[in-house]
Amino acid sequence: MQIVWHSGVTQSVLDEVRSVKVSRRSRVTIGDVARHVGVSPTTVSHVLSGKRLVAAATKQRIMQAIEELGYRPNSAARQLRTNRSRMVAVIVPDITNPYYSVLTRGLADVVGAADAGHDYGTYVCNTDGSLERERRYLHDVLDRGVDGIVVASVNLAAEPDLARRRLGTPVVCIGGEYDDRDADMVTADDRAGAEAATAHLLSRGAKRVAMIRGAPDAGVGRDRGYVAALTAAGHPVREEWIVRGHWTRAGGQEAMRTLMSRRPRPDAVFCANDLMAIGAIDVAHELGLRVPDDVAVVGFDDVDAATIVRPPLTTVRNPAYETGEEAGRLLLDRMRGVYTGSGRTVVLPCPLVVRESA
Repeated sequence: MQIVWHSGVTQSVLDEVRSVKVSRRSRVTIGDVARHVGVSPTTVSHVLSGKRLVAAATKQRIMQAIEELGYRPNSAARQLRTNRSRMVAVIVPDITNPYYSVLTRGLADVVGAADAGHDYGTYVCNTDGSLERERRYLHDVLDRGVDGIVVASVNLAAEPDLARRRLGTPVVCIGGEYDDRDADMVTADDRAGAEAATAHLLSRGAKRVAMIRGAPDAGVGRDRGYVAALTAAGHPVREEWIVRGHWTRAGGQEAMRTLMSRRPRPDAVFCANDLMAIGAIDVAHELGLRVPDDVAVVGFDDVDAATIVRPPLTTVRNPAYETGEEAGRLLLDRMRGVYTGSGRTVVLPCPLVVRESA
């Protein structure tokens, strides 16, 4: 599995360049391997590509020579020859958010599975939620000739269509509501998860359930699930108990301070992600409020930190790793020509995980 952090020249790239002991002139070639073994370069190519059968004994000698001589395929030459880079790109808004790092791992594990004959590397493009950066990265990775792209963004609603239709590059969209209905998509059932979370707060006796939402046009299914649960239980949806926050711990803290200043004060808060929920618990502790006795808190995502915060966070499990895996499978189908039909949508369940914060 190869993951390349794509945000300019990285330290790992510089370290790799410095570690090279030979010059370009002394690079080991397929011809060198062939002469060492006493076979034709074509036979070595067949072993490397796996497209033609080669006698087991000969294959073993070739593989041993590759190891001894330190042969490495010239990826630039291979890309020119095959018109394939053996790289995919994933464009995410914040790689420090555990959800996106786990999603990326799931994607890389699937497309980089050498034992399954895939062996694609992965470019990771972190955009900080900037539409300008997202567009720049999308066009940059297309210029680099990546074989496929996974887009986790609500800002690039129309751009995947450009990549797929005009340039023929397979694209898989994660979550959100994209304009391109023919694109492959992987999404979690946010609405059902949010509805279950809000219903859980109501079932434990909460009367004033607030919500800390994400940015506009993001996490729309979670917003709808919150409203649906209140409506189904006959509770009013009060705008003063719905506050927007950044998808961060600090964003949750700021939103929670706003909510706790309202009168009457909410006695339960559903947060659109776990980082905001952890921030909300921080503020509850600062104000001397007991969680969940004075105010219950539920998050969304079930990141690792959800079990570390005190009290452990009740949350909705967002299947990040499985989302990455499914995106990888859809992308492989397209890149390998296994599937050429209309857009497919994979919807993954989001179960409630009850702990101690609610």
